[in-house]
Amino acid sequence: MATASDAEKDTDAKLYFEYGGQTYKAVQIGTQIWMAENLNYKAEGSKFYDNSVDNGAKYGRLYNWETAMKVCPQGWHLPTNEEWDKLFRFVDGDTGSKSPYKSEKAGRHLKAASGWNSHMGAGGDGTDEFGFSALPGGSGNLDGSFSNVGSNGLWWSASVSNISNACYRYMSCNNDRAYWSHGNKSDLYSVRCLKD
Repeated sequence: MATASDAEKDTDAKLYFEYGGQTYKAVQIGTQIWMAENLNYKAEGSKFYDNSVDNGAKYGRLYNWETAMKVCPQGWHLPTNEEWDKLFRFVDGDTGSKSPYKSEKAGRHLKAASGWNSHMGAGGDGTDEFGFSALPGGSGNLDGSFSNVGSNGLWWSASVSNISNACYRYMSCNNDRAYWSHGNKSDLYSVRCLKD
C-alpha cells in the first residue's frame, strides 16, 4: 500500500493531507471521511483523460481496477459497495439495507456546483452541499479511447461482480441519480479513497 507523506490536518472543518507531493482535500460526511476530490497519484495502470495533464489537474487520473485497489495512501482505502451505500443513504436519509443501493437524488447533492455539462438546456451541476465535490472525469478503455468527460463521473469500488468485472458508482449530467453498475477491471475510472 502507498504511504501519505504528512499527517492530515483539520482546518475550518475541512481535512487536508499530503500524498505524492500533492495536497488533497477530504470531508466528513456522516461518520465517514472521504476524499473531496479525485485521486491524481501517478501509478502504473493510470492515465489522464485524453492523456492530457490539464485534464489530470481538473479531474485527477483514471485507474484500472487492479491499480485502484492498491493506490490509496496508507490509512485510506478504495470503498466497498457497502461503504458507497452508506454515503448515498446518508445523503438520502434512507435507512434501508439492500446493497448495492441506487439513489434517485444523491447525485444532485454530491456533484460539484460547477464543472458538469448542461443537458437539453438544463444545468448538470449539483448543489455540493456535503462538500464531496464530485466531478465528471469520464472513463477510459483498454483500446486507448476515452469518453464522457464533463458528462459522467465513474468511481471504482472494491467490490467485484465476477472474475472479470468490478462494481463502480456513477453520476451523470442529465439527472440527479447516484447509481451503480459494473465494468471490466481493465476499464479506467476515477478513484475516491475513504479513510480507514
